[in-house]
Order: sequence, then C-alpha cells, then structure tokens
Amino acid sequence: MAVYFECTTRTSMPKSELFDLARSIDAHKVSMAQSREEAVAGVTSGLISLGEEVTWRAWHFGIPLRMTSRITRMEEPDYFVDEQVMGPFRSFRHVHEFNQDSGGTTMVDRIEFAAPFGPIGRLVEKLVLARYLRELIEARNRHLTGD
Repeated sequence: MAVYFECTTRTSMPKSELFDLARSIDAHKVSMAQSREEAVAGVTSGLISLGEEVTWRAWHFGIPLRMTSRITRMEEPDYFVDEQVMGPFRSFRHVHEFNQDSGGTTMVDRIEFAAPFGPIGRLVEKLVLARYLRELIEARNRHLTGD
C-alpha cells in the first residue's frame, strides 16, 4: 500500500523555464539546503535528462540518507518522472507535470511512495512522512518559482 498526494503550484514563469528549473540539479541543491542535499554520483550539476541518474546525500530527521533516482519518462516541456532506484523507500515515484495557459504555468507534482518495514512503515507513512514530504515539495516549489 503506497501513499499518494499532489502539490499544485501556479506561477507567471514560462513553462519551458519552469520545466528546466525543476530538473536542475543545481536548483535542487539550493532549494534543499536545509537538509544539506548534495548530488554525489551520476549527474551532479546541470540538467538531468531521460535515462540519467543522480545519487543524493542528505540529512532528514537527523539521519544521513542516500537515494539514487532515475528519470524514467520525459516529454519536454510537458512532464518528467523520477523514480527511486536505490534508497530509503520501498518505492518512490515523482511525476512532474507542466501546463501553460494565458495566465502562466501550473506545475503539478504527483508523489507516490511506500516506506519499508511493513505495518510500522505504513504507520510512519501516514503519521509523519506524507506531511513531511508534502512540506518539502511545497518549499522546493516556492523556491523554484520565487514565491
């Protein structure tokens, strides 16, 4: 059983610019400075693209973590999908969608994840991880859009 949530962010930024910012390793590092995220393997700077991987080292809940993600689908500048290849989750999938209209761009993040450790992991997903990850994504998006 996985947890699913969505975050919607609206901005006046052009779709193609926001698409590139969302897949920028450098922008991600700056937006996640509070958790000391650092790209340590794979694509470690610039833009990540289809089939490429990045390994992140970060501190969450006072624990050092490593997570390798791969871009598994991409249709520029409409969407891309990153999925955990190796890391702390049993599974983690993040769909980034971008839609532009006359007023600007809407970015929708669709997150689906499952924690390890069976029933205890499911309890932690619901009580702690879902809110924590939502707040992390929302903070990242505010940084990307300048809001």
